Amino acid sequence: MIPTWIDERVDRNLDNTLTQEHVVETMLESDRPFFSIRQLHARIKPDVSRATVRNRLQELQEIDVVATETYPDSISLYYINHPESDWPVSPEGRRALNANSPLDRLSTRGFLTLSDTAGIRTLVLAGFQLSLVLLALGGVLTVIGADVSGTQSDIVLWDTAFDLVFVSILLLVTERTARWVRDKYGPLNLLPST
Repeated sequence: MIPTWIDERVDRNLDNTLTQEHVVETMLESDRPFFSIRQLHARIKPDVSRATVRNRLQELQEIDVVATETYPDSISLYYINHPESDWPVSPEGRRALNANSPLDRLSTRGFLTLSDTAGIRTLVLAGFQLSLVLLALGGVLTVIGADVSGTQSDIVLWDTAFDLVFVSILLLVTERTARWVRDKYGPLNLLPST
């Protein structure tokens, strides 16, 4: 049953293939307090597109029935905007989810077990970018002939850049292989949990 504060606000347009009321009922009937568009789409109907679900959620947001929180990695969570609730997360949870980058959340355990894919991909991207900087700097030193005799700094920068590209590619391939193994065989639990 829809609470009266929601029932008074929703539009009863029966011309839509998906009504605002049906979206709210689906959210209220679930054990989950929040949904991504994909999760809500899976619960509604297969013959309704994700765009339709997104449109209904935007309409419900405009009438202040549904609220949203957007987190890193482009994750948006929708929830019923109960007036008496401070949901969606506690201050500790908000700090954890609002970390500036995936590297802020990357732990030693997450790195060693290759389970924090966002953090590892950020490391790989940083490695690729740093290698480009080293290649460019080595190229500039070569073109202007700025090497002091005997140092060969441009060659050292190029060697380091190629080594960094190789390590970044190796880390990316290892992470994807570990993810494939986890998807196929389940978590391996190589390190004890804390």
